[in-house]
Amino acid sequence: MDDALQLIRDRDGLTVIGDQAAVERFLVSEGLVSKNLGSRRLRSAFGNAAGVAQAGSDIAAGSGRWVKLTKESARRIDKYGLRESSTTGLSTGVLKGDKGQIKGFVEFAKGAGPFRGNPAALANVAAVMAQLAMQQAMDEITDYLATIDAKVDDVLRAQEDAALAKMIGVELVIEEAMTIREQVGRVSEITWSKVQDAPGTIAATQGYALRQLDALAEKMERKSKIGDLAAAAKEAESKAQEWLAVLARCFQLQDAIAVLELDRVLDAAPDELDRHRLGIRISRQNRMDLISRSTERLVVRMNAAAGEANAKVLLHPSKSPAVVESSNHVVTGVHDFHGRLGIESGRPRSETRRWAAAAAEVRDKALETGAKGVGVAKSLGNETLDRAGSVKDKLAGGIAERAIRRRGDAGEG
Repeated sequence: MDDALQLIRDRDGLTVIGDQAAVERFLVSEGLVSKNLGSRRLRSAFGNAAGVAQAGSDIAAGSGRWVKLTKESARRIDKYGLRESSTTGLSTGVLKGDKGQIKGFVEFAKGAGPFRGNPAALANVAAVMAQLAMQQAMDEITDYLATIDAKVDDVLRAQEDAALAKMIGVELVIEEAMTIREQVGRVSEITWSKVQDAPGTIAATQGYALRQLDALAEKMERKSKIGDLAAAAKEAESKAQEWLAVLARCFQLQDAIAVLELDRVLDAAPDELDRHRLGIRISRQNRMDLISRSTERLVVRMNAAAGEANAKVLLHPSKSPAVVESSNHVVTGVHDFHGRLGIESGRPRSETRRWAAAAAEVRDKALETGAKGVGVAKSLGNETLDRAGSVKDKLAGGIAERAIRRRGDAGEG
């Protein structure tokens, strides 16, 4: 066969199918890092679809690689002008080149290739792509939990809610099902029966974690005194990370369930596979939006607290920086969490406004506004000294007045 490559793209990744050497040349020329699509699933994608052309059989016998698309790599793929289907949301096309070619492919044939006229085969490959994207996300969450050294099970055991206790057992059951799937290559009715009730428990745990984050945000909103605000910010710093870890674990397990679901639908109702894939994508985005709203509310509240603390740094030179540092810890944690889940996040850190910097700002403004301003700067920047001086002046004045009165009384006598 020639160097024909089938390209299939969804919003998360790109699949490249064709002769192994041609696939590797293409990926190298574009600087793309890939994962093996899995020859067993690739053959199944074509084998389950009737009427596959010889070209399709040749490609199925070749290699398939999957690439997680970043913004940068997606822009590089855009130049090939893949044609998007409004029905499936997939973009497809075929690249053709001469044998031995290294620097890209010279011809693009829109609408060609083995998937044209074979929606079942395309649906199968699209389902595999969705599974690979979710498994990639699951791996990234595992790395995230390891990085922050989160002990999710310990957090869950410390709670009194019965649903949270069940969550630990659900984790074990899902992990077992994923292991069996990896070994067998499919999800049997028996395997599915073990995990089909798990989504309810996971959803209950997710809801509980979101309520805990909302409670932290509400507590910050109710505090006005800088001392109370510092205590609430410190609590948020210690607790938010724990509940973010629980949310990450919930999201990971929900992805695992979705991976198992797609395999089960492929076996039980293959005609519904593509619709089920689209339904999973919508449901996953809804969960992501829900988590985003709750965590963003916490970020907004923490940034507001940092602003309030900075405004009062002259009066509270030790507690104000502590509020800002706790706020930055929470905001950074949420930002990292968003990145692992694929949520857009761009909240900046709040800069700690040091007492000296604030005093210097007051001084600078005073110099600009003249003598009156200088008086204000002194009263703010040296408040304690001013109070001491005032007491000293009053004391000295009182002594002088009493001395004068005594001299007057002596003269009258």
